[in-house]
Amino acid sequence: MSTAMVMSDFMALPEDLQEKASEYIASLKREARQRLLEKHGGKLPPRQFGLHKGKYNFDIDFDEPIEGFEPYM
Repeated sequence: MSTAMVMSDFMALPEDLQEKASEYIASLKREARQRLLEKHGGKLPPRQFGLHKGKYNFDIDFDEPIEGFEPYM
């Protein structure tokens, strides 16, 4: 299920059910954190640096000025 689909489903809910869904998501996040703590003996595992290396590509002209923005530079 895509993130866009989940968000559109969430936004289609009435406000009171959005609040209920938010509370449920928060409880799932707490449960996931608790499981992680239990798995690692009460401590969070060290952060893994470079996790997203190579997943994002920028155009070669990324740092070039954008046409039409000269007055703001």
